[in-house]
Amino acid sequence: MAEYELVREIQNSCSGNQMRDVFFDEIETDDPVGYVRALLRGEVDELTVEQLDGGSLTVFASSHGLRQKFLFTLI
Repeated sequence: MAEYELVREIQNSCSGNQMRDVFFDEIETDDPVGYVRALLRGEVDELTVEQLDGGSLTVFASSHGLRQKFLFTLI
């Protein structure tokens, strides 16, 4: 299994507020997209993936109108 540092950003949907909730974690997974789907309990309206250099990737997910960004960086 690959080990990743995960940065999860949840955009604030309140008007006029530019702050985001940001969480950091270290996880082990062979399927980062599956990890996001499981974390959001399969209630994903939209999901896009950007492959980055070095095996890292960014997953953008929308669930119940809330946009989230998951940055997986290989450790």
